[in-house]
Amino acid sequence: MPHLAINSGPKVREKPFPSWPVFVEPERNVVSNVAEGGRWGGVEQCLVFQIEQQFAAFYDCDYGVSCKNSTHSLKIALQSLGVIQGEEVIMSPYASVTSATAVLLNNAVPIFVDIDPETYLIDPLKIESAITPRTKAIMAVHIAGVPCDMDTISHIAKKHGLRVIEDCAQALGAEWAGQRVGSFGDVGVFSFLSSKTLTCGESGMVVTNDQEISDLCKSIHDAGCVRGGRSQEHSGIGSDYCLSESQAALLLAQMSSLPEQMLTREANADYLKSKLEQIVGINTQKIDPKVTSHGYYLFVMRYNPQAFSGVSRDRFVQALCAEGIPCSKGYLPLYKEAVFTTITGDNVPDYSNLSLPVCENASSNEAVWITQGMLMGTRTDMDAIVEAIAKLQTYKDELAETEAKTSVGVG
Repeated sequence: MPHLAINSGPKVREKPFPSWPVFVEPERNVVSNVAEGGRWGGVEQCLVFQIEQQFAAFYDCDYGVSCKNSTHSLKIALQSLGVIQGEEVIMSPYASVTSATAVLLNNAVPIFVDIDPETYLIDPLKIESAITPRTKAIMAVHIAGVPCDMDTISHIAKKHGLRVIEDCAQALGAEWAGQRVGSFGDVGVFSFLSSKTLTCGESGMVVTNDQEISDLCKSIHDAGCVRGGRSQEHSGIGSDYCLSESQAALLLAQMSSLPEQMLTREANADYLKSKLEQIVGINTQKIDPKVTSHGYYLFVMRYNPQAFSGVSRDRFVQALCAEGIPCSKGYLPLYKEAVFTTITGDNVPDYSNLSLPVCENASSNEAVWITQGMLMGTRTDMDAIVEAIAKLQTYKDELAETEAKTSVGVG
């Protein structure tokens, strides 16, 4: 009789995990107030201004510029830093494709540097060797909620006269040495997509302490309007990337719940980490001692196939999902995405021949993701995750046998 759910055995868990996003009375009230008030957008926006101020203050930054989505926010931020055609932006290949396509949208060139095998963040020791005369900026992408080594990145940038842009889409509230990410670089960029820990469905934010950068971002995102100029005065090319009042209202309502939700995620993640690391073959994303707050957009495990009788990571993910624990495999290296393998042009690397072994191993063999919404559950929910993984370890030989039969078309 099979023990594992993937082999038609009993599941560890039938009950679904908490859903996300959370929509309760404060959100309902603010959306209703906006709808009834009749001020949904345009030049008289009030709530958009409030969320820009409040969010920037949360990050100890002087300026916030909201935007329709995070990709446009990244594009605008890069443009405000003067990143132009042919210039290079050094970044991790283990990131959302939008992090890199924002570079392409500025006609600039992403230069991918391999990741650290334990943190899955850009390896700061490999950045300097990637710098060329065309390098304009370093993009620090804080994956899963874990801050990059901002001490080293900031030092390298200062040494070589480079700009720093922080992609904080997954790291809302995260801190490095007591300072919130997004406030280290020239600009920090955030996402409020539906899956994010602060959300209004779709939008983004740029934060900075530089008024010139802020004014330029505001101009670009508002059809090139001159900040403080006469009505309808335009000094450059821009577009309509402005936020609506209803989106701002949702964000303001969610900001009030954010501190408590962050504590819940961190407490559950700490508990889960302590239990999972007792299971042979399971490690978790390494957290540097200088990380004083983790954003926990994702809980990332590092799976060791050898400790599970050679069962592939992909099969492990299938089996864990079958036990009632939703999880995923994570990113494909960006340079293996079709948008990069087919791109050509002057000074563009041959991405199709690029090989970064640490990133490829994480992507193909190791990484297992659990989403932040699951971390909003109870201690019992966390125990179910541990129980399911322990079960796969106990019956690893059964799982290996099934995978072997599947690979040769038997059974």
